[in-house]
Amino acid sequence: IGEVRVDGAERYDPRTVERLVRLAGLRPGADYSLSRLQDAQQHIADTGYYSSVFAYVDLDAAGEADAPAPVVVQVREAPLKKVVLGIGGSTNNGPRLSAEHQHLRMPFLGWQARSKLQLERHDQLLSTDWSAPVEDDGWHWLTGGRLARQIDGDTTVSSLRLSLGKAQNSPRMDRRYFVQYDRARTVNTALASLSSDGNEAAVSVNHGWTWRRFDQLPFPQSGYGLGLTLGAGTTLGSERKPFLSTQARWLAYWSLDEWATPWSAPRDPATSPPPSRLGRLALHLQGGALLADSTARIPDTQLFLTGGDNTVRGYGLRDIGVPQADGSVAPGRYMAVASFEWQRPIWRGGVRTDWESVLFADAGIVTNQPSHTSPRIGVGAGLRYNSPVGPLQLDLAYGVTPKRLRVHLNVGFSF
Repeated sequence: IGEVRVDGAERYDPRTVERLVRLAGLRPGADYSLSRLQDAQQHIADTGYYSSVFAYVDLDAAGEADAPAPVVVQVREAPLKKVVLGIGGSTNNGPRLSAEHQHLRMPFLGWQARSKLQLERHDQLLSTDWSAPVEDDGWHWLTGGRLARQIDGDTTVSSLRLSLGKAQNSPRMDRRYFVQYDRARTVNTALASLSSDGNEAAVSVNHGWTWRRFDQLPFPQSGYGLGLTLGAGTTLGSERKPFLSTQARWLAYWSLDEWATPWSAPRDPATSPPPSRLGRLALHLQGGALLADSTARIPDTQLFLTGGDNTVRGYGLRDIGVPQADGSVAPGRYMAVASFEWQRPIWRGGVRTDWESVLFADAGIVTNQPSHTSPRIGVGAGLRYNSPVGPLQLDLAYGVTPKRLRVHLNVGFSF
């Protein structure tokens, strides 16, 4: 491998492309690797600067067989500014309106900026996120702010969050460290004891990691992902109390193809689909804990609620929390969620379709006392459609505690 040549770069600094190629392991003098070239191409596309990216090694320019061959990256630049308007809905939050503005090279700074306004039945959000171009070591600065209002029954939480830090992304692992400021005000029209005066504020230092080992995306058949965030901070105001926080999530897939191999008929792997109709198993675990003195005034945005499309199905959005005297729930300091699925492909006429059937069981709990374990359970069945934008999920779930059925809809895969 020789030097990097970028074709089509006019508006955005080509040095970002050159850095990403080197960070993928294709430094001058290194041996050629197709997987590293594909990683570099994906990294460049993920920056958002380009609407199309194609990377290859120019053997003709190398001349002699043992001469270094330049890496050529052909790019088509994305527009400098863009506005996206959206309308949609979800089983969690009903109708949704959104407006997003993107600027890929802010004046003077040269950073990217993405600002968003989203209006839903129970959630309203105004946010802005800024990120700097990647540096030689693969890290880049980022900062953001968000104003949010969250309505859960008789409780309304208005919050402000500001953050500043650095991140490093790769196909298999992401890392991030950041300082975060939170302030929240809670109003409960039924119980005055659950309301706050708006002075619940905290500052924390956090470090997060995400590991991904999936065989393919966005339709994994096997593999796992693990995310972990650790934080330490203090409440602000007249009384300052230290706290520690942690969040973890795990998603794993196990293909059942090999279980069918011993009794499957001989086949030509080049022309026949996999013999197994057993599909795969999926396990999703999620947990969180905040350790602090019982009198510490922690902002609600640092605490936990769960329930809904992507957590415990059969329950509404954020329906699972610490039970209160009026029948509502409040956020708690500890959370645990587990979801188990059996996903099976649907076949028609001996051909595997893009549809899958699913059986699942979910359980979740939020509490202020780890010894109080009374999880909420949901069970059900659903369909998956492998659409061009990712898996389309449609589930019918029965919540054991409320004794009612709920429909859940979700699109896409992310970890």
